[in-house]
Amino acid sequence: MHLYAIALGSNRRHGRFGTPEAIVRAAALSLGGDIRLIALSPLFATAAMGDRGRRFANAAATIETALTPPALLARLKQVERAFGRRRGKRWGARVLDLDILLWSGGRWRSHHPRLTVPHRALAERRFVLDPLVRVAPRWRLAGTARTVAHAHARLTRPSRVP
Repeated sequence: MHLYAIALGSNRRHGRFGTPEAIVRAAALSLGGDIRLIALSPLFATAAMGDRGRRFANAAATIETALTPPALLARLKQVERAFGRRRGKRWGARVLDLDILLWSGGRWRSHHPRLTVPHRALAERRFVLDPLVRVAPRWRLAGTARTVAHAHARLTRPSRVP
């Protein structure tokens, strides 16, 4: 069995599920089957990246599954589509966005440009680290001695003014 940390985000309403916050909660519960939800962080409201856009509802979850990283990515994309996600503008509004952040197996690099574990921008994105530190503070960032808590502290510490 593998452990994963995944990111969940939404910034568009859905006719059936409602608000972005409700969509994120519903998506976490819909993983089911051969994916066991271990923990779900509180929801965080964050500004959208890129063009001005609607605020996102973001969360992180830890899960357990026998799926390999490529198989889990395929399943997450299937869940996104089930919630009405369509590929579109980068950093644009989306009903649901699911990403693999960390994997108990360490690193995963593939020829597929959409799959790199740990997520390439993990340590630079507060909207990812704020929820992730709530469910996986002691997880190590593959290839480093840093934990999620350490990466979060580095990103959120006040800067010194000379």
